[in-house]
Amino acid sequence: MRKRDETLAGWAFATPFAVLFVLFLVVPAVYGLYLSFTGETLTGAGSGLIGFANYGEALTDPDMWKSLGNTLWFTVLSTIPLVVLSLALALLVNLGLPGRWLWRLSFFMPYLLASTVVVMFWSWMYNPTLGLINGVLAKFGAAPVAWLQDPKVAMLSVVITTLWWTIGFNFLLYLAALQNIPEQQFEAAAIDGAGKWRQLFSIVIPQLTPTTMLILTLQILASLKVFDQIYMLTNGGPAGKTRSIVQYIYESGFTGYRFGYSSAISYLFFALIVVVSLAQYKLINRRSAA
Repeated sequence: MRKRDETLAGWAFATPFAVLFVLFLVVPAVYGLYLSFTGETLTGAGSGLIGFANYGEALTDPDMWKSLGNTLWFTVLSTIPLVVLSLALALLVNLGLPGRWLWRLSFFMPYLLASTVVVMFWSWMYNPTLGLINGVLAKFGAAPVAWLQDPKVAMLSVVITTLWWTIGFNFLLYLAALQNIPEQQFEAAAIDGAGKWRQLFSIVIPQLTPTTMLILTLQILASLKVFDQIYMLTNGGPAGKTRSIVQYIYESGFTGYRFGYSSAISYLFFALIVVVSLAQYKLINRRSAA
């Protein structure tokens, strides 16, 4: 009787989540998959099953491939510095610098800001005539740079904005992991004559491997889904050089009114994320078993 009551109580607690999960995740996902096989538009014209036509069109769409290439390029440019710099900042703060709480606050504070605030701040920074960055460059005699309008530097500008905005999360993860390394290991290494660099590569880096793999996984997935800062900073320009795949999906569905086609691109992108996730999962398991 008691076990039955516990079971009923468990279902009572789980039911609200299960209902919301089905309503807001399962149903939209299934409906989106159905739309990807239709010619559904905003007006309802062209609706009806059309098989894999949307998928075939997407695979031969140069704009889709260009947007996907921009997304992958952004992922490469942003992921590596977001891992390396956050580790460097965590190591620096963990040295016991004076005012450590201030360093922590300074590095993490931008992560708490809304994307609109971040974009507004960096739009001022990148302003070709009044921006702080060009003002500093002018002090050294450099010519002003159109940070968000020049195709050569537009993506780099977005990456710099993303670094400043999101590095605080990785920094905190690394700092927490560093503080969990037993101090006795450093003391034993010092007695054996190991210097700071030797301790870094023989103790710190190996102990941080699980945290690094976690950060790498989260960062790649987050970078692949980039949308808001690019959309608000450059709107995908100049000449589509910064348009991400998520923005292209949005434009296909909500400004091009082709819901079926945008759904097909969404599922192709979803398949790519699944492949990347599985590859990372296998890599992590292999390193854990080694």
